Order: sequence, then structure tokens, then C-alpha cells
Amino acid sequence: MCRNIRPLQNLAPPATPVEVHEAALQYVRKIAGTASPSRANADAFARAVAEVEAATARLLQDLVTSAPPRDREVEAEKVRQRSLARFG
Repeated sequence: MCRNIRPLQNLAPPATPVEVHEAALQYVRKIAGTASPSRANADAFARAVAEVEAATARLLQDLVTSAPPRDREVEAEKVRQRSLARFG
């Protein structure tokens, strides 16, 4: 899985539409193998991003959990600690 795509489910506050769009964009970039499409592929690329974004938003809305929401600051600190341990 692409390391730039972060879990968006069960966060406090909930994932924003911008975060959902960024995750969809990153996913499509990874699958397409390019950061930006050629002009010939721009429409297909944009359509794929929109479809993945819509599917992601529906998924996040439909998921059910009994776990308490994860605090964004705590999760960010965990990422910083892992990065520090990994890269020094």
C-alpha cells in the first residue's frame, strides 16, 4: 500500500472532503504510475479520481465501529515517533 495514503476511518474530527480527495488522487497516481497524466489521459485520470473519491466517501459513511474515535494529534505523534525511530 502507498505510504502516503493514511487511514481516514474513525477519526475525531472526521475526515474532510479534502483528505478524501487527496487519498483518491494518491491512489489513482499509484495505479496509473504517474503523478500527472498526459493531456490525452487527463479526462480519464480526473474521472477515475472522482469515482474513487465518491466510493471512498461512501465507504467511510457506511463503516460502523464500536471503537472510540482516534484523536488526530495522538495519531500524528505516533507517526512522528515511528519516523524518528526509522530515520533518526
